[in-house]
Amino acid sequence: MTTPSPKVFLSYSHDSEPHKDWVLALATRLVANGVDVILDQWDLTLGSDLPRFMEQGLSSAQRVLAVCTEPYVHKANAGRGGVGYEKMILTAQLMQDVTSDRIVPVVRANALVPPVPTFLSSRVYIDFRDDLAFEAKYGELIRDIHGQEVKPRPPLGQNPFTMTTPAIAPVVSLGAERYVAPASSGVVTYDYSNNNGRFTFGSGDMAFETAWSRAGDNSIHAYNDPPSIRSVAIAVGAKEISEISDATQYDPSSRVRTPYTDEILVWQNTAGYFLATKILSVKVRGSGNALDEVSLEYRIAPTKSSSFAK
Repeated sequence: MTTPSPKVFLSYSHDSEPHKDWVLALATRLVANGVDVILDQWDLTLGSDLPRFMEQGLSSAQRVLAVCTEPYVHKANAGRGGVGYEKMILTAQLMQDVTSDRIVPVVRANALVPPVPTFLSSRVYIDFRDDLAFEAKYGELIRDIHGQEVKPRPPLGQNPFTMTTPAIAPVVSLGAERYVAPASSGVVTYDYSNNNGRFTFGSGDMAFETAWSRAGDNSIHAYNDPPSIRSVAIAVGAKEISEISDATQYDPSSRVRTPYTDEILVWQNTAGYFLATKILSVKVRGSGNALDEVSLEYRIAPTKSSSFAK
């Protein structure tokens, strides 16, 4: 059996023709991604009963996207026009179940504080005010509508300090989860001879499962073998990650790259995001060191940007 498509009602104010076109484009993309959208631009014809359309649409939809521009907020708070009528219906539904996450405020073209109507002030909104961040925000929205976690919670591990017997000291987990840095930037140090040389930076679409192996003193091999990696290149001439203004200018044609200490690698994953890793230090076991260890400064560029400039 196929899963029914989620049904969504788009509530918005007719601020301008460009705004109506933006809403239409959003609705079109949602439909292309398996969402049954109720939109006045499609579902109303000349002579249609507008209040009946609103009542039936708002009652039948599983989710409501309230596009909160400044005019939308003012009309909702004042109870004016079609927005005010929809607000009245939605308020009544909220009173029946205040815990529901059915209404999603979508903030756009809005400098108000707060940027949502009073009746939605307690609801978590999604921010579409930055057009450059549209792809990332749309990804969050479509996952939420389809019930997919934007940032899945990792499985709960065992308490690393639980002792099986009083004589055994607590032991920190040595599993693969130690080789993950889910934040978008930071500094990590780890033994690259463990976990098959793999270390994952970021999470979700912004995840990079990098692969490393021993090269020599003050150098290390980096590979584009993992399935999440599209390419890896040395940022020739860059001394700091913030100096990289266009990661696409570096040559990604080889499977393996061998950077030295203080050199920077730029990676691209299959989702189109870029990661920069600066080699802070490399230790080789047997050359006066107890471990094969690398220290890295890393940063993932947001919104699929190829620039790391601050």
